[in-house]
Parts: sequence; C-alpha cells; structure tokens
Amino acid sequence: MSDVLISASELATMMSSGNTVIIDTRNPEAYAAGHIPGAVNEHAIFTYLATSTPEGIAELKTKFAEAFGAAGLSGKETAVFYEQSMNSGFGQSCRGYYLMKLLGYPSAKVLHGGYEAWTAAAMDVTTDVPAPAPAIFSIDDAADSIMIDAQAMLAALENPSIAVLDVRDVDEWIGESSSPYGKDYCPRKGRIPGARWIEWYRMMKPTADGPRFKSPAEILAECATVGITRETPVYLYCFKGARASNTFVALKDAGIETVAMYFGSWNEWSRLPELPIEEGAPMVKAA
Repeated sequence: MSDVLISASELATMMSSGNTVIIDTRNPEAYAAGHIPGAVNEHAIFTYLATSTPEGIAELKTKFAEAFGAAGLSGKETAVFYEQSMNSGFGQSCRGYYLMKLLGYPSAKVLHGGYEAWTAAAMDVTTDVPAPAPAIFSIDDAADSIMIDAQAMLAALENPSIAVLDVRDVDEWIGESSSPYGKDYCPRKGRIPGARWIEWYRMMKPTADGPRFKSPAEILAECATVGITRETPVYLYCFKGARASNTFVALKDAGIETVAMYFGSWNEWSRLPELPIEEGAPMVKAA
C-alpha cells in the first residue's frame, strides 16, 4: 500500500474516525459546485508562484503555514489533498502534499483519482462551506533537503551523478512554449542544459476508474529509459513545481531514495539571464 496515495473508501473511513483535514485544491468555482464534505478550499496551493531566494522560500513557508493553520491543521491531524482528477489539475493535489512535506508536517496524503474517484464511488458531496477552528501550524525546517534553489541546480549541472529531470509538456521541452500559461509567458524558452526528460503524464495510466499512478515497477521502468535507478539522486523541475510534485509523489512511491525539487522551476530560471539554457529541439545522440 502506498504511504501517500489513498482511495476514496480509505478516505471515507478516515473521515469517520476524525482527525482528518481535507483540502480541495481546485478553483473556487469547482469547489462551490460541489466538494467532499468538510473540505476546505485552498486553490493558492496551485496558483502561488515561488522564487528560490531565501526571502522567497521564507515567504512561501509563512504563507502556507498560515493557510494550513487556518484550515485546522495543528500536527495531530492527517491532511488529505485532492484535485479534480490526477491528470487535469497539473498535479496540484501533489503540490499540496509536497508543501506539507517541505513544512515538515507529520501526516499528509493524496486522494488517488481525486474528486472524480470520490463521486464515482457514490460518496456524499456538498456545497456547504465549513468553518474550521484555526490551529497553530508549526514549521519544521528539517525537510529542507527536498527543495533546492537555482544555485544548487546550477551546481548540479557539473555533477554527472545527479539526474536533472524535466517533466514539462513536450512543447515546453522542445522550446516551442515557455509555459502552460502561454508560449511567451516567460522571457526565454528552452530547458536546463543536460536535463533528462520524462513528461509527467507518463507517471500515470488510464484505468476503468480514470487516470491513476503506475505501479512502482512501471515507474522505475519509465525512469530507466533516462538512466535513473533507485539510487540516482534526482532534481526535478517543471514550470512552477506542480507537475514536478506529481512526479515527486510517483518517484518517492517507487522507492527512489533521493528526490528534491527546484520549486522555482522554469518560471524563475528563465527570468535570470545569467543562467544557461538550451534552446531549440534537443539533439538526438547517435547510437
């Protein structure tokens, strides 16, 4: 059983026993139309753009510690994040999970299959908005090892033992678009030099119940196509750390030992002209 992913039935059991805070990461309109009973809406988990400067990381931690405290998380509860489905929200529920791990929160889960899995199981939904009792959310900086900044990513380019893994969509990888927000949203198009590429969708597969993560063995097989094993340190990036969070969950679930994320990702890297990029279509190495 996954340490991170839970099913709709498992979530229902957790809810009945108490000590569970559910966080809906979808946009406010989707939340208002119907959500899991008791769920708190926190769409900023997806929309927040972070920088990897010390000031930017401190602001990120403060913002979400306050938001999660307001949702009722004190450290005693299990936080459960969900989005619409695993491939329709750019990994936003997994971004919530990643933020929780970064803040050092002891217990966090992702609803596998998202809201669609919940409704497919004929579970109750509501339009009622809860009023959670605010709690004090404490930050534990011991988990800082799962986030790297631009300078650490730059240093990794000189270290062949580290796999820099780009998980963006193909049009971003080949330099035709700078972001999911529009081709010219960022000032530069391309990729971090030397990066390997596995499009984030490849961590999932269609099932009769909707998109789900592949098994650990299947995820390791995907990683093997770019030379990544369980022992390979992996530095992830995408545009803003959402799709990379989806991959973070997949890689950790598959047993890859060292996974960290460059959370500023392409949104930050492309805006720092002193940082190198590769432009155009990737070169195909001769066999």
